[in-house]
Amino acid sequence: MDFNFKRLQPCEEPFYSIVLDKGCYPIGQVVLPFSFGTQANYRTEYLIFEVANLKTSYHAILGRPMLVRFMAIPHHTYLILKMPAPNSVLSVYDDVKTSYKCDTVALQLAEVLEYSAKATAIVAEAQKLDKDQLTIPEMEPTPTTMQPNPKVKKICLSLEDPSKTTLIGSDLSKK
Repeated sequence: MDFNFKRLQPCEEPFYSIVLDKGCYPIGQVVLPFSFGTQANYRTEYLIFEVANLKTSYHAILGRPMLVRFMAIPHHTYLILKMPAPNSVLSVYDDVKTSYKCDTVALQLAEVLEYSAKATAIVAEAQKLDKDQLTIPEMEPTPTTMQPNPKVKKICLSLEDPSKTTLIGSDLSKK
């Protein structure tokens, strides 16, 4: 395999399960070195990344191919990823609080971008209309009156205090 770090290579294969109910076509592929660990004990592999223009909270998705390449074992309960390295087993720990904060910020950004896109579309459509179509017609308010529901009747709850009442359906059976 040619490890060309400078260029995006073309990629025609779609991938799924990133955007709900839709396949996504990447812009291209790039091979990058990916490392876990410290200077004293680390592991580096060259991984192929598909580059896509998606609005998600993920910057990189490391799936099954990465796990196989690093011979890594995820422990979902403890949020640890373990893999062999030259000097000992590497353990990569997840920080739930930081992950949650990043996810929250990314969702807020996505909402702002979606709102901005919708606002831009509304302005573009409004500019296509004639000026007299943009006025809001004056309408007379329609009078509304409260009518009692014929299927409801008022019953007294206390013989000592006749003000304690409730409403029940009048079409209920005697049972």
